[in-house]
Amino acid sequence: MSGRSLEVNGRKVWLLENGSGAPLLYLHGFADVHAVKESWLPFHEQLAKSARVIAPAHPGCAQSDENKDIDIIEDVVFHYLEVIDALKLDKFDLVGHCLGGWIAAELAARHPEKIRKLVLIGASGLFVEGALIGDIFMNAQPEFGESYATLREMLFASATQSNALDMFPDGKGEIEDEVRRYQMLRLSSRIGFKPPYFYNRPLRNRLHRITSPALVIWGEKDGFVPRSHGETYVKLIPNSSELKIIAGAGHSAHVEKAEETAKLVADFLAK
Repeated sequence: MSGRSLEVNGRKVWLLENGSGAPLLYLHGFADVHAVKESWLPFHEQLAKSARVIAPAHPGCAQSDENKDIDIIEDVVFHYLEVIDALKLDKFDLVGHCLGGWIAAELAARHPEKIRKLVLIGASGLFVEGALIGDIFMNAQPEFGESYATLREMLFASATQSNALDMFPDGKGEIEDEVRRYQMLRLSSRIGFKPPYFYNRPLRNRLHRITSPALVIWGEKDGFVPRSHGETYVKLIPNSSELKIIAGAGHSAHVEKAEETAKLVADFLAK
């Protein structure tokens, strides 16, 4: 694994890069690389065995410069088009989790010619009647200034499992980790703080433009983005397979069940 800065339109974009082979652009979510820890997760390490995995930090996250021009999801998509140009990527695989999955879906719908294969893991972005996305803005505030239990319950199958406690420990954590959580929450609030949260109503009418094969993965016990959102992605993306459910996992399936999720993704990309 190596980290480096990429100059994009006068701003610094921090990214991690590992592996060789076909390029795979990974866009992170809230419980993920850059948003919580500045290191690869086992999920990414598995993918890097057969691909050149590139994981940029969203604007204002980790060591990436903030972009104060970002107000809506379209601004983030345009930012990533500039990142893709700077990386000189022609056609590539695109994998996104949560907010990163929403960005990936928007990017694939607008520029289908750039995407070889698309993978969405617990992706937000859709409005589904009667199945609202959870209020992460309220739950990201530690209870009594000490406990992240409610947030862990939203992002993981269990608030007491080891990987959930490692990412969101009770009490005051390392200052660097607290800053990363704040950075991710700040970016999320700029584009997703509109009840019901984390959606772009026109997206569902644009998904038919996606021409690449698509894989949609969901945790069985996702407490943040309801499973019906995954079912809707599968229904509306023309070349998507059936919804793949990771048993025993919550919203962060690629963290909780890293080997199983990575195998699903790697097998799909290898076809």
